[in-house]
Amino acid sequence: MNTFKQKFDWINFIKRIAVIAVPVALQNLLTTTGSMIDTMMISSIGQNELGAVGLCAQFSSLMFSGYWGFVGGGMLFIAQYWGSKEDDRLNRSYGLTLTCMMSVAIVFCSMAVLFPEAVMRLYTDKPEIQKIGVEYLRIVGFSYILMVFSMAMAVLLRCTERVKIPLYGSIVSVGVNIFLNWVFIFGNLGLPAMGVKGAALATVIANFCNIAVILILAKKNGHPFLFAFKKHFAKIPGLCPEYFKKCFPIIMNEVLIGLGNMMINIVMGRQTEDAIAALALFRTIEGMVIGFFAGFSNASSILVGKEVGAGNLKLAYKRAWRIVYLCQSIIAIVGILLILLRSPILTLANLEGESFTIGSQFILIYVIFAIIRMGNWTQNDTYRSAGDAVYGTVLEIVFMWVMVIPLVWVTGMVIEAPIYIVFICCYIDEPIRYVLMQIHLYGGKWIKPVTHEGRAALKAFRNSKKEL
Repeated sequence: MNTFKQKFDWINFIKRIAVIAVPVALQNLLTTTGSMIDTMMISSIGQNELGAVGLCAQFSSLMFSGYWGFVGGGMLFIAQYWGSKEDDRLNRSYGLTLTCMMSVAIVFCSMAVLFPEAVMRLYTDKPEIQKIGVEYLRIVGFSYILMVFSMAMAVLLRCTERVKIPLYGSIVSVGVNIFLNWVFIFGNLGLPAMGVKGAALATVIANFCNIAVILILAKKNGHPFLFAFKKHFAKIPGLCPEYFKKCFPIIMNEVLIGLGNMMINIVMGRQTEDAIAALALFRTIEGMVIGFFAGFSNASSILVGKEVGAGNLKLAYKRAWRIVYLCQSIIAIVGILLILLRSPILTLANLEGESFTIGSQFILIYVIFAIIRMGNWTQNDTYRSAGDAVYGTVLEIVFMWVMVIPLVWVTGMVIEAPIYIVFICCYIDEPIRYVLMQIHLYGGKWIKPVTHEGRAALKAFRNSKKEL
């Protein structure tokens, strides 16, 4: 009997997903919930403050694009070496990932702290919003190094199936951030009211607490890789070139997508103050949806990548498409809830009048595209963890720069179309890419192991696919 047609163990599959996805989703949900509370606290100060902090968040998103290529590459190697039990290569892969990620963080920290005026001029032409953003960036920039370091540790812990430790770190971090926001922003407990500068300071302290909790718990639990400092930087012939060869397409994808998003944000930052405020709130909501969904995307990367590394290619293939559809179904449910709750959310953020209307339009449009968008994201993460870092990357880059950016620029800057039209153009490529990604998914050519076990099983897997 062909193994592709054997009964799939759904119960065990769901349990395995839950073990990884639920803690990661909760961690991200906590973080984005904390961001939403930040946003609501800041929005109570004023609409310009909300818009300024929202634009600063787009700068940190650009940093995210700069280092996320190394996260994708790190997960590819760490998950597969975890499956094949090659500890030395796993440790070295983490060392490379950490070094590259921290290099990006240092660059962005320097830009935020030393050149905040230039950063804000790039994102908006509104002088008052620029001034507020500069005050925020000078302080929050120091959190970038802490934030990226904790993310690097989280990648290692998740890929080695210790997903609860980063969750506990986030619980403490979010709690500290909310409390210190209350203290610093509004001047409680006898301290002076600091406004957006207080929000930035709270972010720095909260990220430091996150790192402390992760290190303490990992040490207490005797994690075998996180503290193997010498092995992180040991020389392993051939690994470094292969790592950067696999990472390069992912890095180019994230950098070019990040630059593309910056172009989109430049257009959005030159709309009305109402639109900028509504967009700032929407980005927080979008982060919450992505944060929830990222747990399932991480589960896909780890569960598929681990089996590819161990040589269980047929199991990896069968898991992949099931995770994609499961993720999309869950996102659809989240989207419905978001539509139902959009009015209370917008009201709590103190949006009213035109900004309320625009915010409502953003949410409705986004939910329609989110189901397809998250399907594309999950498939791309799955391909990367299995060794194919090129296919999804090329599609995303080409469609963004050939279709999305020109449409956004023309509608937003040339013909000055209504803001909801400009917003639709931001996601217009998703349905086309989804069809192409599905064809590639079922073809199975995205399975490209980096381990000896995986490569040894590849020929038999290809032959089994031809029999279908």
